[in-house]
Amino acid sequence: MVKQNIRTDKWSIVATQKQKELLQNTVSEFRCLVRCLIGVVQTHWSTIGRLEANKQIPAVERLIHATAKNPEIKYRYFGTRFHKFPSYYRRGAIQFAIGQVSSFVTRYREWQSGIRKRKDALPPRLNTDCRTYPPLYKNQCIRFADDNNSAEIKVFTGSDWLWITVGVTGHRQRHLNPDNQRQSPYLIVNEQKCHLSVPFQIKNAKLKEKDSVLSIDLGINTTATASIVNFDGTVSHREFIHPGRDIDRRDKRLKRVSRKASLTGKLCKGFTRGLYRKAGNINREIGQKVSARLVKIAKQYGVKYIVFEHLKGWRPRGGKRKSTLRQRFHSWLHRRIVELTQMKWSELGGQVQFVYPRGTSSNAFDGSGKVKRSSKNYELAVFSSGKKYNCDLSASYNIGARFILKLMGGNSPQDEQGKSSCSSPRSWVTLSMLWSCRPTL
Repeated sequence: MVKQNIRTDKWSIVATQKQKELLQNTVSEFRCLVRCLIGVVQTHWSTIGRLEANKQIPAVERLIHATAKNPEIKYRYFGTRFHKFPSYYRRGAIQFAIGQVSSFVTRYREWQSGIRKRKDALPPRLNTDCRTYPPLYKNQCIRFADDNNSAEIKVFTGSDWLWITVGVTGHRQRHLNPDNQRQSPYLIVNEQKCHLSVPFQIKNAKLKEKDSVLSIDLGINTTATASIVNFDGTVSHREFIHPGRDIDRRDKRLKRVSRKASLTGKLCKGFTRGLYRKAGNINREIGQKVSARLVKIAKQYGVKYIVFEHLKGWRPRGGKRKSTLRQRFHSWLHRRIVELTQMKWSELGGQVQFVYPRGTSSNAFDGSGKVKRSSKNYELAVFSSGKKYNCDLSASYNIGARFILKLMGGNSPQDEQGKSSCSSPRSWVTLSMLWSCRPTL
């Protein structure tokens, strides 16, 4: 069975001021219905919660919506307040209300059973004022043009539901792939702009096995160091990825935070919130650029595996209090780059793998032993033989070699942890071990 993933595109809506007001009215009316439905679902949850998923929505509709077969309903308010409400909008609201109540009941039962973050934790509350958005079902709430450059959306005018035509821009490439199935988009409207959140069900292809991998070393001085390591130990490509301009923009704002903090006594809540927000946005942009470049290299050389160090949960230790080094550690992007690369590469059929991190940077790739870091330039490593080399580049070689040996079935001392201690220290996996395996390949 081919694995399928859901990816969401953001399609901007080009609309007049009047059309934006109608779209905002539609979202407001939808949320009003959701607030009313949450109370109904909560009241009858003892019955609704026991039903199967495909029978819950019809059960709620029988309580609020009068038909020829169901003339007597329990809540007539919905027939007068939400007159002519489209059926698919109503079912989307019911589905969200059921999910909201189900989540509350689950969390409340956990709180009653004693599963709490703190002993004095307050019980969860049912939130009815939720900021949800309406789903737009095909041909019922939205109709796209053949070129997807425009769409008709059913909106609420205040007294009736009508169709309006708006422009759609900002497409990506997912809708051009015939294997990708477009699902019902969501109408996202706020005070500044409005857009469609369009999910696609993607059928991933499987990449063929290759005799090389892309190994990545993530660092502070250099954002990412990439190497194409072959199974015979040769290196086909090496590259340093370090968007210096964006990093300077981020660090400039963080320095302004430090300067203002040094001139201020007691820091209040929300101190320099705007600068932190801008620095965080720049950091997100850096993560997108670096991950996109890594995926591009992997596609260029046709590899299947992108290999990182397993650094999840690792917290760096370094830098004095209020120092710039500690601030740089806080803005390190090792998890963001890994997550973005994993999402992008898995969509193309590749895999992201991880190896044990210890020893990759502190051991020379040629097997000569431990390296010494230069006190003036921390990126420079001096091998025991006197050779000088980039430490991050050497680490990327070792990362690739460590994964290749594991893939070939070799027992890496770092991956296999024995229960008994050995008399001599175990050797670290370096690129030189692949060189010794050349005759057997």
